[in-house]
Amino acid sequence: MTVVGIDVSKGKSMVAAMKPGGELVAAPYEVKHSDIELSHLALNILCMEPNTRVVMEATGRYHEPVAALLHSEGIFVSILNPLLIKQSGAGSLRKVKSDPKDALKIAKYGLDNWSTLQEYTPMEAIRQQLKLCARQCDLYSKNIVMLTNNLISLSDKTFPGVNELFSSPEKADGHLKWVDFYRTFWHCDCINRMSPDVFEERYKKWCKRKDYHFSADAADALYATSCGLYTTLPRDNNARLLVTPNQ
Repeated sequence: MTVVGIDVSKGKSMVAAMKPGGELVAAPYEVKHSDIELSHLALNILCMEPNTRVVMEATGRYHEPVAALLHSEGIFVSILNPLLIKQSGAGSLRKVKSDPKDALKIAKYGLDNWSTLQEYTPMEAIRQQLKLCARQCDLYSKNIVMLTNNLISLSDKTFPGVNELFSSPEKADGHLKWVDFYRTFWHCDCINRMSPDVFEERYKKWCKRKDYHFSADAADALYATSCGLYTTLPRDNNARLLVTPNQ
């Protein structure tokens, strides 16, 4: 039996092949992650004895093109958690980086654990993609919460409590009424420096433009709320740039 150990890094890999007893079939050599070099690597492996397995460590997305191409050529590929090699006594692959030695360590681990090696399948790649999508969704959700809290904190300096003035549900496109309202009426002085009738007319046009339901009672309540609020930022261009940077 022969094990090809591959130490994967960004854009390239170090490859070494070994038989039991430490017999080298191929001394460590570098392979770039290009179609030509990876195809040549697959051909070299196929030219070895039939009972040859490839072992590599999981390195995020870097190992995926190598594993996918070798698997597509009918080669047995096993993806290892680097922690397994460390726990086996071979030492950490990442504490002191040395690609040739790491490729040999991976090959040796494959020989020592031949019978328990699990074969890589495309389904594993699909699971990895789903996990990546889940992480991105989680990050996106956390960013939404963080930015929303930040906007509430900023709005409290120019229009305290504006985020609590509306009960309309979130639109299908993700828009919130209080956020849209605040982008236009970003300071309570934007309202209370008008007369009630002028604000009602402006609010009515705003609701029509933004596709929100208009209510004269709601306009009166908004006007009354804006009067007498204590703000910590004045109504000037600097404050407007601070609290509505995308306008």
